[in-house]
Amino acid sequence: MEELALNEADDALLARVAWLYYNDGLTQSEVGHQLNLSRIKVSRLLDAGRASGLIEVRINSRQQGCLEIETRLQERFRLKDCRVIPDSTGADIDARIGQAAATFLMQKLNPGDSLAVGWGATVSNAIRVLGHVVHERRIELFSLTGGVQTYVQGMREAHWDRTPNIIPAPLVVSTPELAAALLREPAISSLLNQAIAADYKLVGIGGISEQATVVSQGYITAGEIEPLRRSGARGDVLCRFYDRTGQDMELPLHERVIGVDLVQLRDCEQVIGAAGGPNKVTPILAALRGQILDILVTDEATALSLLDAAED
Repeated sequence: MEELALNEADDALLARVAWLYYNDGLTQSEVGHQLNLSRIKVSRLLDAGRASGLIEVRINSRQQGCLEIETRLQERFRLKDCRVIPDSTGADIDARIGQAAATFLMQKLNPGDSLAVGWGATVSNAIRVLGHVVHERRIELFSLTGGVQTYVQGMREAHWDRTPNIIPAPLVVSTPELAAALLREPAISSLLNQAIAADYKLVGIGGISEQATVVSQGYITAGEIEPLRRSGARGDVLCRFYDRTGQDMELPLHERVIGVDLVQLRDCEQVIGAAGGPNKVTPILAALRGQILDILVTDEATALSLLDAAED
């Protein structure tokens, strides 16, 4: 049999395959089903791991520590799943976590499945990576909010050939009355219902800082950040701000947002939050406390900080 050459992506996948097979005691077929791989692919990865020395009595990979952290995060925050990537100095954290979120979805999405996405730098990076998977598996894509340009740019860069189902409205409109009228429109309400029903939902997690995406995109001003912080805001998902316990805040801004709200998101299944970095520990922790997320994709340092903070 031809030997399988391992690159960095294969190393990460092999670590996960080996962990499930050797540590969790799953069969090769069960591992393949969980990671959306054929049994033959699982077998070849295990063979390659043994031949290369990555697998001895234990998993000889830098991914091992991350897998242990994933288990701790799942247990501590009652997550359905979790992905933690190793730290890497000097790399773009949004790009790396976006890549990790895309890799997770590549392992989970089956032909004909649907994916609903939020917005932000990390989600945009994931969208760019997912272009070929969407094409090959005929994945149906929906937006979770308005803000057409935000989605179109990322899909253009990814050369998507599938027509996405994008809510034809801004993310934030001028008045609550206009927002209410748009949300009653059958075309918009239908798209939102389909987004909520998608097989997976991918969202970014925003921090409360002058560098936050909601500020850089012009939805709030830098001058509004400190009042938000003083009022108890700790993060946002889909331009919906929440407090330290992950509970929705009553803000005039929310009445002008076009998109899925946090109450609806909590009622969904398979909601993936993708975020990392020192400035995201507090917003991620609050989102986890509020059970906004089912699945978390983050980096090692952020994961450890979350576990430490959860003990306070």
